[in-house]
Amino acid sequence: MERPVPVSIVVNPRQRQFEALTRAHAGDLYRYAYWLCKQDALAQDLVQETLLRAWKALDALREADAAKPWLLTILRREHARVHERKPMDTVELDDNLAEDAAWASPERHGDAAELREAMSKLPHKYREPLLLQVLGGMSCEEIAAELGQQPGAVMTQLFRARQKLKSILQGGGPEVQLGLS
Repeated sequence: MERPVPVSIVVNPRQRQFEALTRAHAGDLYRYAYWLCKQDALAQDLVQETLLRAWKALDALREADAAKPWLLTILRREHARVHERKPMDTVELDDNLAEDAAWASPERHGDAAELREAMSKLPHKYREPLLLQVLGGMSCEEIAAELGQQPGAVMTQLFRARQKLKSILQGGGPEVQLGLS
């Protein structure tokens, strides 16, 4: 009786690098994508497209420390591409539909939901840098480079974003919620 020949799987260094990159940053990419689009399926698609583009351009990544901002940049651009394409058809759903338990997630209830709602009320110019810092773990300099702004302007936006967020969470008036103050 013949014994089966063991098959060894050859994994090249590039593939190992990409797998390590994916394991290290997939969770952060998903969270950031979900914050951008607020849809689970679309967030997952964005992460997949991001990783596909990252795989194709992996040789462009020079330093491992730059991987997270690089991936977040790819994800932001993928999100923008979604909106460049033709608008998707929408269907109005009855507001009286009960929320299915399968759709319930901890982020839709409690403090996380309140924080998400408050952040959605921030003007885009304040929300984006705050998300890049909080979810992306990016420094002011990295955010400034990403957004094409000066670091001082980003620091000001982050300060104002936190002040407006605090005011919204404490029940600030509509002028704060609309970013008019």
